[in-house]
Amino acid sequence: MKINNGFTLIELLVVIFIIGTLTGIIMPNFIGSRQRARDSRRKHDLIEIKSALRLYYNDNQAYPSNVFFGNQFGAEGEYMNKVPQDPLSGSRSYDYCVADSGDGFVLCADLENDGDGDNLTLAGSDCDGICPADDLCDCGDADDQCYFVCAN
Repeated sequence: MKINNGFTLIELLVVIFIIGTLTGIIMPNFIGSRQRARDSRRKHDLIEIKSALRLYYNDNQAYPSNVFFGNQFGAEGEYMNKVPQDPLSGSRSYDYCVADSGDGFVLCADLENDGDGDNLTLAGSDCDGICPADDLCDCGDADDQCYFVCAN
């Protein structure tokens, strides 16, 4: 009597087909996860910067004319020890501009994930008239997805 200690070609092909199908179903979910994570980080960073800018405004009655991303904000970092930069800082950056003679500002970031449903939402409550309609910030191309945080 002969004992077979291996798999047949049909069994191997069935297993390879099943693994290929599962990979095809699962991989698209993982491909966009890094982009969504970086976009979430961008949104969170802009909200943190907005809080620091509000503190600055309370002390100085105007928003700063410029914010240097990656550096401290305020004397000895009193508002932020290090202003966040875009997670892909080599190819992208956040934009900041002052509006209404120092009484308002616009922060914006280019998002990577086109499927993010709230990426064109204005995160401030008083953004009418300064963003994005007045084009105060250069937030990438017209095809880019942008996220705005405003105050006025």
